[in-house]
Amino acid sequence: MAATTRRPSRVAKLPPRERILDAAEELFQSEGIRRVGVQAIAEKAETTKMAIYRHFETKDALVAEWLRIVAADYQAAFDRVETEHPGRPGEQILAMARFIAEGLPAISHRGCPFINSLAELPDRSHPARQVIEEHKARQTRRLVGMCAGAGLPDPEQVAAEITFLLEGVQVSTQNGSIDQAGDRLMRIVRGIVDRHRSPAGTPRATSTAD
Repeated sequence: MAATTRRPSRVAKLPPRERILDAAEELFQSEGIRRVGVQAIAEKAETTKMAIYRHFETKDALVAEWLRIVAADYQAAFDRVETEHPGRPGEQILAMARFIAEGLPAISHRGCPFINSLAELPDRSHPARQVIEEHKARQTRRLVGMCAGAGLPDPEQVAAEITFLLEGVQVSTQNGSIDQAGDRLMRIVRGIVDRHRSPAGTPRATSTAD
């Protein structure tokens, strides 16, 4: 979902459901899910609680729909890098890392919506948490597919290493513990990919000494 810095000039132009989601995104990101009530969302969206419940049965359903939209943005990034680098899964992996790196400035102010939401939703039966878990599983499958397509040995292990990096860099950026996080991320991911393949782009042969 787009950033909401232009809300005052555009909120009246949005359909009611989009206004509600727009307001919910801003409030959930800035104040947290638990601290934000439906009345606050209604006021931010310039509507009423009754109108919110016409579109979303519960607040939990609204949270889940917001995260579903965020997840769709991430899946769209996978689609985009596959289109931009057809038949080049190694470049697709680096492009996904670059997508995360370029988004780090926003993370430093608000944090990752998935990480923040998981911290507030310990109940694994919560519909929003299920959205996050399904999204993460789908993201992992796609990354494993890229690693396999690039000819990297043990693609699940390589995908796990890259996932740890992509998620860890967001936490480190949020808490300010590492400087130049985006540049460091790209160097490390590139090193992981290069370590598992030969200069010609074929899988590196594994010696008995490894």
